[in-house]
Amino acid sequence: MQLTEMTFSQAQPIQSYGPGFFRIGGQVIEGAALIHAEGAQSWAGVDAVETVLAMRDKIDVVLFGTGQAMAPVPAVFRSALEEAGIGVEPMASPQACRTYNVLVSEGRRVAAALLPL
Repeated sequence: MQLTEMTFSQAQPIQSYGPGFFRIGGQVIEGAALIHAEGAQSWAGVDAVETVLAMRDKIDVVLFGTGQAMAPVPAVFRSALEEAGIGVEPMASPQACRTYNVLVSEGRRVAAALLPL
């Protein structure tokens, strides 16, 4: 089997995560996090949809990490993003972290909105 090393030319990968935290570029974010090509920050959760909407010209899709297990995206959050032309893909936060890393290594315009484990 041939392995290909992932490179991250434009974004910091998610390095690790655990109960209540995410580590990106050596920075630990406690609680919910919003990660995108320009950086990472604490996020107030689905009630802070405006923070995600502010990136509408820089992203095509948001990977919505729902915590330990897969859960539906709250309707108001999904509707606001879809009206702005941003796709939303729900998945458990561990899967969202891994998927984010793959997509940013490919140069995709993606963000991860992650609820903690």
